[in-house]
Amino acid sequence: MKVAFVAHLCPQYRISTFELLGAHHDVDFYFYSVGGMSPLQWQRAASQVNFSIPYLHVFQVGQARIAPALISRLWFGKHDVIIKCMNGRFAVLLTYLIARLKRRPFILWSGIWTRLQSPVHRLFFPLTRYLYRHADALVVYGEHSKRYWVSEGVPPERIFLAAHALDNSAYADSVSADTQAALLQKLGVTAGQKVILYSGQLEEGKGLSYLLEAFAALRRDDAVLVLAGTGSQESRLRAAADEMGIAGQVRFAGDVPEAEAIQYYAVAWACVLSSITLPAGNETWGLSVNMAFNQGVPVIATDAVGAAAGGLAQHNVNGFVVPERNAAALADALRLLLDQPDVRARLGANARATIAQWDNNRMVLGFRQAIAHVTGAEAPD
Repeated sequence: MKVAFVAHLCPQYRISTFELLGAHHDVDFYFYSVGGMSPLQWQRAASQVNFSIPYLHVFQVGQARIAPALISRLWFGKHDVIIKCMNGRFAVLLTYLIARLKRRPFILWSGIWTRLQSPVHRLFFPLTRYLYRHADALVVYGEHSKRYWVSEGVPPERIFLAAHALDNSAYADSVSADTQAALLQKLGVTAGQKVILYSGQLEEGKGLSYLLEAFAALRRDDAVLVLAGTGSQESRLRAAADEMGIAGQVRFAGDVPEAEAIQYYAVAWACVLSSITLPAGNETWGLSVNMAFNQGVPVIATDAVGAAAGGLAQHNVNGFVVPERNAAALADALRLLLDQPDVRARLGANARATIAQWDNNRMVLGFRQAIAHVTGAEAPD
C-alpha cells in the first residue's frame, strides 16, 4: 500500500508520528512550506528523520504557498491513497483534483470543529464543505470535530478519529533540580513563588488579556505568570500588565526553543490556555495540554480549546475547563490550584494517567483505519 501524505509543515513534535505511520505503510511525505530553508539546509534537516522528505521549491502568491513540483510528484507517483491536511488553499485543491483525475482515494485530515465566520471563510465555505463531503474519508482530531462535520452533512462512517498526540517520551522525562533552579533564576522567580505558565503564540485568539485580568485579580505575591512565546500582541500585553499593576509578576520569556520547552512545564504549578473564539476560528487543539500533562501539570483551559472539547482536558479530572472570555472563572480556578496543593496533586496525577493513553499509536491508528476504509482492506484495531 503506497500512500502520498501532503502537509504544509513537518514540525519536530510530529516527526515520531510520521515515522510510526511509515512503519505501517509505504508513505511518500511532501511538505510544501520549507520555512525559508535553502535546498542544502532542507537536506540537512531531512537527514535527521527516518523517512524521505524531498525539497519542494515554494513561491508565495499573496497568502498562497505554491509548490509546482508537488504536481509532478503526485501525478507521476504510483500512490494507492492520497492524504492531505486542510492547510493551504492551493495545495488542498490541487491534491483533491489530482486524486480525482487519477481515481485514487482522497483522505482529508483536519482539526476544524466549528464553522468559521470571517468574510473569507464564509465566501469559501461552500467549497470547503464540498471537499469534506466528497472526501473518501476524514481523519479528525477528536469526537468534537466529528460531531461538527456530521452536522455539516458528512456521513459518520467516513470519519475516523486520530487523537491529536505527540511523542510523549520526549516530554515525560524528568528535569533535574539544577536545571529547574537555573531556569527559575533566569525568570526571576524567587523561593516560594509558584509559576503559572502560558506557552504559545502571543496572539489575539489566545485570550491572554483575560489571563492577565485573572492573574491581577488574585492579588498575591506567591505566584508568577510566565508567558513563553512571541507574537503581535506582546507590546499590548506588556502595557496591560503595567496598567494592572502586575508587571513585576509577569515574565515575558520570549521564544522558547522546542528542546527547552520541557523545562518550562517542569517548573510550572499550572498551565493555562485562555483561548477565545474569533471569526477566523478557535484553538483547533492546543498541544501545550499534551506537553503539560506529560510533566504532571494540571491545565486550566477554556471551552474554546480543542483539547478540552475533544476530551483530553477534563474538568476536575486533570484540570479545569472554564467558559471563554471569563476572567473571573480563570481566577477562581487559579486560586483553587494555588491554595489547595492536594487538589493540584490529584489533578496532576490524573494528567499523567490520561496522557499515557493519548499517544502516537492511538493517533496513527485513526489514519490506518481511514486507509483501510478507502481501500477495502481489513481495519486495524
